[in-house]
Amino acid sequence: MTVTQPWLAHYDPNVPASLIYPEAPIHSLLEGAVKRHADRPALEFLGFELSYAQLWEQAKRFATALEQLGVKKGDRVAVMLPNCPQFVIAFFGASMVGAVVVNTSPLYVARELEHQLRDSGAETLIILNLFYPRYREIASTVPVKRVIVTSISDYLPFPKNILYPLKTKREGNWVEVKPEQHIFFFKRLIAKYPASPAKVSIGPDDLALLQYTGGTTGTPKGAMLTHRNLMANVWQAVSWTPDLKDGAEVTLGVIPFFHVYGMTVAMNMALKCAGKIVLLPRFNTKDVLEAIQKHKVTMFPGVPTMYVAINNHADVKKYDLSSINICLSGAAPLPLEVAQEFERITGGKLLEGYGLTEAGPCTHNNPVGGVRRAGSIGLPLPGVDCRVIGEHGSSVAVGEIGELAISGPNVMRGYWQKPTETSETFRDDLDGGNTKGRYLMTGDMGRMDADGYFEIVDRKKDMIAASGYNVYPREVEEVLYQHPSVQEAVVIGVPDAYRGETVKAFVVLKSGEATSSEQILEFCKLRLSPYKVPKQLEFRSELPKTLIGKILRRVLVEEEKRARDAAQV
Repeated sequence: MTVTQPWLAHYDPNVPASLIYPEAPIHSLLEGAVKRHADRPALEFLGFELSYAQLWEQAKRFATALEQLGVKKGDRVAVMLPNCPQFVIAFFGASMVGAVVVNTSPLYVARELEHQLRDSGAETLIILNLFYPRYREIASTVPVKRVIVTSISDYLPFPKNILYPLKTKREGNWVEVKPEQHIFFFKRLIAKYPASPAKVSIGPDDLALLQYTGGTTGTPKGAMLTHRNLMANVWQAVSWTPDLKDGAEVTLGVIPFFHVYGMTVAMNMALKCAGKIVLLPRFNTKDVLEAIQKHKVTMFPGVPTMYVAINNHADVKKYDLSSINICLSGAAPLPLEVAQEFERITGGKLLEGYGLTEAGPCTHNNPVGGVRRAGSIGLPLPGVDCRVIGEHGSSVAVGEIGELAISGPNVMRGYWQKPTETSETFRDDLDGGNTKGRYLMTGDMGRMDADGYFEIVDRKKDMIAASGYNVYPREVEEVLYQHPSVQEAVVIGVPDAYRGETVKAFVVLKSGEATSSEQILEFCKLRLSPYKVPKQLEFRSELPKTLIGKILRRVLVEEEKRARDAAQV
């Protein structure tokens, strides 16, 4: 069938139907902001502030340091940091030398960190001192040649920089990293090397980032995002909000930058507009409310659980949140009542969007000034083509359900060193070969209405979206199966008022074994990031299976739904 793009007719008046993207590396975002607003504040971190000129100089100093330590174009540099100035400096410094950043979650336990470092081949690791013990557990099994250690106190103002280590030591959380061969210290490198890195030729199709994701399978894979992909997605996101004022916006940077959504919408988008980023290393509702009021935050990218927490905070009415203009919500479905209550409290607009790691990540959003439809992820961004594909590879009729397929300059090159998975994820033969370019098969089932608004109705796979993080049942099940008392296990996502979804495990114990749910969950906590650990666990004598013995996950999902429906009657 002939596929049109009806969404273009419903764009806000100042949003272009198409864009021209710069053929430049991602660090040109920062360079451009420096040329326009060198003296304006770029980063604010717990009282410490860096101007654009200072940020640019420190990024160049760090680039020189990497260069002198032996990092070359194409080398992978893993960054395991919370939101702090060091993350921004490291990201753009690595970009300048042509290195490929490997975003690494600070929530990773040693086993997860080991997989990512080995799979990516990262020879450089930039890590917060508090996370260093996890690296030490697996140091002998990974290819890392140099470790650059930093502390939160490195970029705190006086006297916080003195008091923070004392407080952390008193609480028993401080980690002292001693000088060793191949151990370097972030702050010393910045002080030692000049802001004069060698000029490296970087093309738009060179790799900029490996962002690990389970994709549509659950096996962690590195999505290969190029400089073109990242630049295009920033241009697309900024074009969607044309009323942003260059050099005047204040973005709350609390959504983690190690997540591609936070990196693009909170960090890169803010830098594109030469605005100030107020950095918070973790989400705490009171801290967020105070930061919004104190710094007059205008943009607040987040996930639904953050807005739920603000809506339900006992003292929310005591804070002046009227500076908020635009909030972009992603990574999980946004309940309509949450959006309406947040807008009532702040007077700003909270827009639900959609994206996925493999697309850099933003692909859809509801219009800022136009119609926002409840339950809809909105319209494709400029330059994004989206189709709803049926079983036979052709677009389905308006209103019918199929798998979302996406094409655009923001879509990744493929999965790192996984050609089979890459070929299975892309198609260039949709609609009988009448499409232009290759399409990313998202694994999400959805539909499009006559106006070009899209809605996600189900997941083709069984990924669980908990507090904006993707949880893949297979990984959790593998850990459950490692428990000596567990015979069978299966994991599903169940609705949760705060997290959107949460993880529930069904377990069958081995004959004669007796253990508690608390013991099994403690076992999981040692082997999984906190958001992956099941929040509910139910013991069963047996699990539903097919005739060939395959566990029927969907049956358990349906049982849970019937139980919830019955409880509401």
